[in-house]
Amino acid sequence: MIKNILNLGDAAVYCDFGKDVNQEINTNVIKYFKNIKDKNIEGITNITPSYNKLIVSFDLTVTNYSKIKKIIENIEINDKSEKVKKLIEVPICCENNLKLDDDRLEKILKIKFDKILENFFNKEYFCYMTGFIAGMPFLGDINEKLRAKRLETPRVKVPKGSVGLTEQFCNIYTYESPGGWNIIGNTPLEIFNKNNQDDPALINPGDKVKFKQITKEEYDKIKS
Repeated sequence: MIKNILNLGDAAVYCDFGKDVNQEINTNVIKYFKNIKDKNIEGITNITPSYNKLIVSFDLTVTNYSKIKKIIENIEINDKSEKVKKLIEVPICCENNLKLDDDRLEKILKIKFDKILENFFNKEYFCYMTGFIAGMPFLGDINEKLRAKRLETPRVKVPKGSVGLTEQFCNIYTYESPGGWNIIGNTPLEIFNKNNQDDPALINPGDKVKFKQITKEEYDKIKS
């Protein structure tokens, strides 16, 4: 489980689950995240999970590092408190100007774009975390044949709904944003709805995602 618990500044605790990035470790991160969150521990102000780390922020006027560390070390992890994992189907159109980096990926990977898409759509993806921009899911693990580095010069604007690849992960841009991921298409779905305060994110850590290729006509119909 947790390898080490360290101070992170004056008002946060850094829980280290190890160096590897895989579903087993990330599942443990998510378990701790959900159990700590569900217990509404006095003084904790924010809990941020990542691939293999968990940051717990707290109010120094209410509690301190030693107390929070002890609580985390002794917390009872209850698997029953976990929400049922979802399998979410996300349609993507990879036509026309929605596929921004098809030529670049063909050159780097030395694979035709049709084959890249075949490999990409031929599996389910696990949501390790959300972040960078609100609700953006980081999904793994991409087929090793499709792993490419980020753009040398990031774009100033990546369109909302863009689906990008980098290294072992893919993501979905929930808002227009700067970014350097390799864009293969765009989804018409609303991945993050800021007006839904109870459950704004369509995809959450621990969920699985299956992408489905659609035509531009189908894309426009869903979008309208």
